[in-house]
Amino acid sequence: MSFHLHADPPLHRVALFAHLASLILGFGAVLVIDYYGLLWLLGRRSLPDTLKGAAPLHVPVWLGVGGLVLTGMLLHPDPNAPLTQVKLLLVLMIALNGVHATALHQRLTDLGRRRPTTGLLMRGGASAVVSQISWWGAVAIGFLNSLH
Repeated sequence: MSFHLHADPPLHRVALFAHLASLILGFGAVLVIDYYGLLWLLGRRSLPDTLKGAAPLHVPVWLGVGGLVLTGMLLHPDPNAPLTQVKLLLVLMIALNGVHATALHQRLTDLGRRRPTTGLLMRGGASAVVSQISWWGAVAIGFLNSLH
C-alpha cells in the first residue's frame, strides 16, 4: 500500500504522531503483560490473578498494532530496503505471536487453579521472548529509518 499512498507534509506529521501514539499504546500494553508475567514468575502473583490482569490489555495491544500498520503506510517506508523488509517481518511476527498468545491466554485461563503443563509454560515463555525481540527490533529499525 505504501507504494500508492503519498502523504503531504501535514498528513505525514499527523501520521507520525499517530504512529508514535500507537506504539505507546500497543507496546506499553505488551510491557505491562510481560511485567505481570514476571511478577508471577517471582511468586508475587498467582497465575489466575496474572491472567485476569492481562486479559483487558489484549485490546490496547491489537489497537496499537493496527494503528502502527495503518499509519506506517503513510510514513513513506521503502519496501525494497532490507531494513524495512526485516521490520515488516518483525511486524508479521508480532501479529502471529499475538494470535498465539491470545489462544494461549485462553487455555491457561481455562485451567482455573490447576497447574499448567510444562508445555504450556514453555509456549508462554517462548511467546514472551518472541514478542520482546520483535517489538524491540521493530522499534530499533523504525528509529534507524527515521534518521534518513
